[in-house]
Amino acid sequence: MLRRITALGLGLALLTACGGETQATGRQTTATPSSIPSTVTLDDAEAAFEIVRDLADAWRERDCAKIKHLTAEVERAVGERVCAAVRNGLPAPKFTNYRDPEFFLPAGGDDDEDPWFAALATTPSPAYFVFVRSGGRWRLALGPIPVAGDERRPAKDRAALARKAAVRARLVPPRHVTYLTDPAGLGGVRFRSGDPMRDLLKELVRTTESGGRLTADVGIEGTARTLPLPKDGALVFHTIRIDYEQRPGGGRPRYRPAEVRAFTGEAAKGTVRGTEMIALATAVDANDEMATVGMRRVLSDITAD
Repeated sequence: MLRRITALGLGLALLTACGGETQATGRQTTATPSSIPSTVTLDDAEAAFEIVRDLADAWRERDCAKIKHLTAEVERAVGERVCAAVRNGLPAPKFTNYRDPEFFLPAGGDDDEDPWFAALATTPSPAYFVFVRSGGRWRLALGPIPVAGDERRPAKDRAALARKAAVRARLVPPRHVTYLTDPAGLGGVRFRSGDPMRDLLKELVRTTESGGRLTADVGIEGTARTLPLPKDGALVFHTIRIDYEQRPGGGRPRYRPAEVRAFTGEAAKGTVRGTEMIALATAVDANDEMATVGMRRVLSDITAD
């Protein structure tokens, strides 16, 4: 699912908003809430959380093979390209050795779904993590996602997600795409004042002021996973992907020359394309209002002509 925010994109928003929520076309991956077989135990989760400490060591040592081994899904896709760039001069991510976690184990689900669970580390600062069992072992699929507001702790008793809450949760990722590609707000998606999504939208709107030299495509990346919140709410862990393209012709470069060289091995001479991942923990309540609980932004790739 990819949608471009440009002057043309604003016109498309005007046309599609009348029909309600719009599903964009283009590349997309699964974004439906998942569940977990009830065989996952608290002991499993506690043991798997040691991956965080191992990853902190791997990033410090620039051990790309170890990072790949310990991660899955979005984190693996990010880690592979970023680690290679780190070896080429990009500053290493500050992957803190988070600790003192609380664990949230979803209710039982279909046998063909990968087991997963979420953790909220409380030290040195609150951050969410999502772990998935893949290839016969636990791996980090998403995180850390630093808490940006109310922690919104999910239920700890494996409570099942109510049907209406599940429907609202399923719409969270595409509603983010609608919001970020609809500057006029005609799609009806809103975030309250102070929510980080509002600042991100303002940033994307500024791309339309570059005379077409800088454009941005917004889409869904990876799998969304959901836990129940009190009062028929849901907490959704998901990722939004933003692909920037900057053509030559003046204007402030979006990426520094050192960043371009770290990813590409050479200085930019033509069009530069950058990919940024926005990892999110989003709460949606019984009134269908969304709030950003946690957010992390990562530059995951740069290519250049």
